[in-house]
Amino acid sequence: MADIGFIGLGLMGAGFTKRLVGCGHRVIGFDLEAERLREAQGWGVLPAASLAEAASAASLVFVCVTTSAAVRDVVLGLVAAGGLAGRSVIDVSTTEMGITRGIAAAVAGAGGAFIDAPVSGGPAAAEVGTLAIMAGGETGAVEAARPVLQQLGLMTHMGPTGAGQATKLVNQALCLTNYVICAEGLRLAEAYGVDASRIPAALAPGLGNSAVLQAIFPRMVAKDYAPRGYARQILKDLELVHEATRAQHLAMPMLSQALTLFRLMVGQGKSELDGAAIVTLLPEVEVH
Repeated sequence: MADIGFIGLGLMGAGFTKRLVGCGHRVIGFDLEAERLREAQGWGVLPAASLAEAASAASLVFVCVTTSAAVRDVVLGLVAAGGLAGRSVIDVSTTEMGITRGIAAAVAGAGGAFIDAPVSGGPAAAEVGTLAIMAGGETGAVEAARPVLQQLGLMTHMGPTGAGQATKLVNQALCLTNYVICAEGLRLAEAYGVDASRIPAALAPGLGNSAVLQAIFPRMVAKDYAPRGYARQILKDLELVHEATRAQHLAMPMLSQALTLFRLMVGQGKSELDGAAIVTLLPEVEVH
């Protein structure tokens, strides 16, 4: 069992810390929002008054915040506070690779190790330990953290620092464009009078199946847009992929279309809804 510092107790952070506490770890949490910290105490997270306090009693320090800038601020704050020698910082956020490499160097300079370990699966998967975890970093650090990371899901070491974030870009390109495809599929089913609620089960054995079809399509059918993740976070990730592909002069027309639609959705004031609400951009149709 490990002493774990955990920075960021939002939707994903809540899932992570519930799992870690449930596995018997001692978790010391910190969040800028006091209410989140109070809620986390309800499932056994020990409250810290500062970043430094959360890290000082831990051998592993997880960072789970929304933006690349926030990741940078948190990690550089930990470096400035001192005490990272012999500790590993694990970034489970989706972060720009340039920032990832910069903060990894800063952590190394402070005597610690850095692992970029973005995840896929959402808060529910975090809570039950079924995430996909894509890790980048030095082999020794990754292997030392493996016992804890594997309690959170399937962890694959993809290569040196930045490889985890690069793999997450691939994941997001595949996953987030599929939100849009599922929305179009739903409108097609409705137009021809098909009971759309039966689509996921009907297609499950075939090549049209996907995790998005099984998890997100039913929310679209039910018009359930309560956030398991926020549309603004999806847009942030699509913007990251867009910037990364532009740097390599890659043509990704499907991703560009998904990016445009999520920009429209957020621009319409729907940033706090679940990504499943992308279907609301497509007019409902009458049965013919």
